Amino acid sequence: MNRITQAIHGKGTISSMVHEKQGKNAPVSNRYLAYTKKCRPVIFWNVTARCNLACSHCYLKSGPGRAGTNELSTAEALAFIDDCATIPVPVLLLSGGEPLLREDIRELAAHATACGISVALSTNGTLITPEVAQAIHRAGIGYAGISLDGASPKTHDHFRNKKGAFADTIRAFANCQDAGVRTGVRVTLTRNNYHELEELIRLSLSLGASRFCAYWLVPSGRGMDSYEQLQLSAPEIASSYELLYQYAKKTDPRVMEFLSVDAPQDAVYLLTLMQQDKSRDLDEARELLSSMKGGCSAGIRVASVNHTGDVYPCQFSQDPVFLVGSIRERPFSQIWNDDKNPVLSLFRNKNDQFTGRCRTCSHLSLCGGGCRVRAYRQQNVFGDDDPLCFVDTGSG
Repeated sequence: MNRITQAIHGKGTISSMVHEKQGKNAPVSNRYLAYTKKCRPVIFWNVTARCNLACSHCYLKSGPGRAGTNELSTAEALAFIDDCATIPVPVLLLSGGEPLLREDIRELAAHATACGISVALSTNGTLITPEVAQAIHRAGIGYAGISLDGASPKTHDHFRNKKGAFADTIRAFANCQDAGVRTGVRVTLTRNNYHELEELIRLSLSLGASRFCAYWLVPSGRGMDSYEQLQLSAPEIASSYELLYQYAKKTDPRVMEFLSVDAPQDAVYLLTLMQQDKSRDLDEARELLSSMKGGCSAGIRVASVNHTGDVYPCQFSQDPVFLVGSIRERPFSQIWNDDKNPVLSLFRNKNDQFTGRCRTCSHLSLCGGGCRVRAYRQQNVFGDDDPLCFVDTGSG
């Protein structure tokens, strides 16, 4: 995850975070977790594989046809939350499928909140009526990331494979805000919707969203089936990222924060744009981004737990080859702190695995070799290059 807004408008906050990196032991705000040395993971928890939509890019192949069989029981889920609190896990992001289809979702959220864990929701928004919004607020969910993959009903509904999805999702923003739940937009940019990016940013601002998270496609789940048709080209990525940068630069960070996700090499693009602008925050931004020792957090500051309790380095790595363990067999805290776990060791020591141009790239300390899942999907080689990286690997 690359926090574009934080780098551009981060004077002062960046300095304080760099000082924390140098050894101060004060508590760290959740918005700075990606930059800390502390290996406390944000957990993306797919509480169910059930969904009322069947989106073209879904990394789990969720949909109306997925049954709820073998999901973690309420008792198992509550025990998992209790274990997370011992680490302590700073954030549980409840996802799916569509998490609101899980009948005990409010009970789980309330329990996590009572345990001192921040709870966020990742949702398609179509089920958030005024009553549901009030209920999730009472359960302690303070933020809902709502997927909006087009600025028009035609584009969004096509992406989501359901007519009327756009209208239901738009209503969710107002319902959440009326209930006191902060919202953000999550969009996966593809060839089918990147041309609407500027219009979508403007729409998001009008909806009162406080975050705009642009995801780059990863070949996982149903997204693997359509990856070649949907993935953006180098010029399309460059133009999209520059647009995000320009809007982040001119938008008050108190109004909306801009981020890009699933391409750690974006840090290189970001610093290049800041250098061209002669940004006063460039040096501190470079120091902060470098402090991450490679932008991908999978298996380091991020973990994924699926609906059956299987643990993976990130939500896009849900493949048997990347299975870390199961919370039905061993508590998550033990799995996470096992230095001998082969999958976690692979992700935590990924620099030793590179076989291509990443191995000698001068930007390796910034991006950490990009997305390892995207790289692996090419020829089943973990150390391969991320095909979405178009950065000049020169020595300067």
